[in-house]
Amino acid sequence: MKRNPLIRIAAAASAALLLTAAVTPAALAEPPSFSHSAVPPKNTLPPMNPASLAGAIAGLPNAQATGALVQVRGSAGAWSGVSGTADLSTGAPVPANAHFRIGSITKTFTAVVVLQLAAEHRLDLDAPVQRYLPGLLPAGYPRITVAQLLNHTSGLPGVDLPEDPQWIVDHRYTVFTPQQVLATAFRHDLVFAPGTSQQYTNTNYLVAGLLVEKLTHHSYGDEVRDRILRPLGLRDTSVPGNDPNLPAPYAHGYQVVNGQLVDLTRMNQSIPWAAGEMISTAGDLDKFLIALFQGRLVPNPLLQRMFTVPDVTTFGTDDPAIYSQGLMTSTVNGVTVWGKTGSRYGYTNGIWATRDLQRRAVYSINTTDKDFDGQPEIVQKLALAIGGL
Repeated sequence: MKRNPLIRIAAAASAALLLTAAVTPAALAEPPSFSHSAVPPKNTLPPMNPASLAGAIAGLPNAQATGALVQVRGSAGAWSGVSGTADLSTGAPVPANAHFRIGSITKTFTAVVVLQLAAEHRLDLDAPVQRYLPGLLPAGYPRITVAQLLNHTSGLPGVDLPEDPQWIVDHRYTVFTPQQVLATAFRHDLVFAPGTSQQYTNTNYLVAGLLVEKLTHHSYGDEVRDRILRPLGLRDTSVPGNDPNLPAPYAHGYQVVNGQLVDLTRMNQSIPWAAGEMISTAGDLDKFLIALFQGRLVPNPLLQRMFTVPDVTTFGTDDPAIYSQGLMTSTVNGVTVWGKTGSRYGYTNGIWATRDLQRRAVYSINTTDKDFDGQPEIVQKLALAIGGL
């Protein structure tokens, strides 16, 4: 059965029974807090269901997650809520303005910069990557366009680093260069001929980050700050580089390692880099969505590329592609939304909005197991609740 991309993020903890006992003492099982203000919808959007939203994040901490933060905005209604704890050692509540690692939502920021460079005629999206970054891709690889990087139809293989949780803990402060990370991917053949299928991979956006740096002669992080963060006043959004710290306030991120929860809040993000290193808040991400969808960051017709999914299937399946150039799409309860999911160790996130911005949602769940193929019950319930069920 095809999994809805809005809920295809992280799996339940592998040692669920052990963790339930470990993270659900009565003192920490706080009820969710939330506020709600209803605005009559202007179209056929399902009405807001505050009870479903509150219920989706209730009962934390549990085996799947220690905390949750949800914000829904738009003319069709507004709701916000937090649940669980920000710190298992103290039981402190999750701050509504918490910073969190946004993971692959970073890709949307990177895509915006690349599309802006295209608008400035500094690159051709349909030109080969090899024109701009000679020698980066293996000589045996065929022509791969910049657009194919952005919509994951390049066929480039994925990063091949250990996924063992203990390896992650041991290397949480190790600094990797993008070239070192890409070298682990480029020792493999292409997965498919460019443009014939779609497979999501960080490799595409690591290359895109290097492309930004080559064309601008600035770090990709500086370009994100100068082109997006400062113009929009996103003061709580950052590109941390090799700094492992998370700005306060924040909810700690925990991961299951050898059957125990390990605090991985402090962690170097050099491996995902331009594909997943950024930090933000629900408020800032909502501002970013509004500006992006309104065309204040990427001009038409380039903006339409972000709302156009290629006519191919997801590699290895008969499922249609879901990723555009920088975004992804999903339909929940008859409501089509555009946005992006992202996860890092201890953080599972999503930003979603209808094209007219009447309903916008940002969430960050402190999941305890980073498994891309799973469907944590809390995220599944939240997806349905955001859709109005």
